[in-house]
Amino acid sequence: MSNNLAWKIDEGSKVHLKDYDPGYTDEHADHVKAMQELTDLNNELSDLQEILAAAQKQSLLIILQGMDTSGKDGTIRHVFSGINPQGCEVHAFKEPTPEELAHDFLWRIHKVAPAKGMMGIFNRSHYEDVLVVRVHNLVPEPIWSRRYKEINAFEKLLANNGTIVLKFFLHISYDEQERRLLARQQDKEKAWKLSASDWAERKYWKDYQRAYEDALSQCSTDEAPWYIIPANHKWYRNLAIAHTMVHTMQKYKDDWKQQLEVRGKAELEKLKQIKDQKK
Repeated sequence: MSNNLAWKIDEGSKVHLKDYDPGYTDEHADHVKAMQELTDLNNELSDLQEILAAAQKQSLLIILQGMDTSGKDGTIRHVFSGINPQGCEVHAFKEPTPEELAHDFLWRIHKVAPAKGMMGIFNRSHYEDVLVVRVHNLVPEPIWSRRYKEINAFEKLLANNGTIVLKFFLHISYDEQERRLLARQQDKEKAWKLSASDWAERKYWKDYQRAYEDALSQCSTDEAPWYIIPANHKWYRNLAIAHTMVHTMQKYKDDWKQQLEVRGKAELEKLKQIKDQKK
């Protein structure tokens, strides 16, 4: 467990998802206490984003992956609720367009990577090209199998150019997914969320689990680590992601503030010179 909330996958590790309990809640089993802690983390995340945006030295990329109903949309609503929209961009990657298919698989990803000072959130990502593409045999194995190294090289490029990369796999159980799908059917106000494809994809559950295991094993690096988030409990999922983000960004906070202090002193000196010229 990383910080007792989420599992960080060390580079070179072999992941077996059966070893990770999607219903895990650690000592934060007190739902009410967890909600207050999430509020505090949301406030801290808001402050950190403000400094990130002002410093303009680095960017932050959050990648959310998981099976249908694992909570990617819910995570964005609850974890990022206090974020300034001016400093954040969300991109959802669905089936590629003809234009996107005419380029390499990372083309559509790279062009929306966050600029310095920005926070980017990918709801699904380039990992679809080693997940759904693999499970449904959309391209030959020699093509998708080499993409692991291409993804690692791409993410290292981002990291080398100042992007902090955090990747979260929202880990739910097969039974929990069924409960959520059935709940959608029974909730008339959320009937718009229903999709026959969600049920159809359940037939490939084991295939997807194997695909995720390989992606997590081969593409968790020091520059761009994967975190397995226990996601059967939505409140714990949100808490674990918020905690991991804050813990990571805090490592850069002093550097960002120092840069802002230097910039502030320079601006004060310019102001002093302007005032002196008027005398």
